[in-house]
Amino acid sequence: KQVGRLTVTEQIDQKHQEDLQRLRGFRLLDDDFLTKCFEGDTASIELVLQIVLEKPDLKVLDVRTQVFVENLLNRSVRLDILATDSTGAKLNVEVQRSDKGAGRKRARYNSSMMDANLLKKGEDFDKLPETWVIFITENDVMGKGLPLYPIERCFLGTGERFEDGSHILYVNGAYRGDTPIGKLMHDFSCTDAADMYYGTLADRVRFFKESKEGIEIMC
Repeated sequence: KQVGRLTVTEQIDQKHQEDLQRLRGFRLLDDDFLTKCFEGDTASIELVLQIVLEKPDLKVLDVRTQVFVENLLNRSVRLDILATDSTGAKLNVEVQRSDKGAGRKRARYNSSMMDANLLKKGEDFDKLPETWVIFITENDVMGKGLPLYPIERCFLGTGERFEDGSHILYVNGAYRGDTPIGKLMHDFSCTDAADMYYGTLADRVRFFKESKEGIEIMC
């Protein structure tokens, strides 16, 4: 059957080639690609969290992607990645290429929405687990040239931490250096698995970009 100047088969082939071209350009800094690579893969998110939190012994027990947290009366949120570690802590990882999408009040809102859904009715507040909201941004949104920007509540008079178990961390995706975080951010910006430092991440990228099964899933 002729449709315009191309047959239906030709149009399908053309669309497939366009999809493949887009796929070649994907990086872990692209949230759709990141969430697919990390879907059900505890090893990859465990590696990332060990590096950005500087906790080499951290163990991830569960990871979910594109988690919808509903607010029946007001704004709901969709979390890119929600992981649970061996201590019961909940860790939300967001990837943002747009500076606007990584606003400070968005981090605050994500944190509050996580908290609001972590206790059952009547459960004691002390049962609230430790939470992390981690933004990995393509640019240095804080503008101070640091690889990591940890944010904690504290007593202004003494500088001591408030220690309420709530944490926010911004990771500077533009940072480069011969350090674990510098190499990780390099890998997040790679389009080719062969150029990546960390084999765990390279294997996932390679699967979705180079294997028949992975390409079919992404396309």
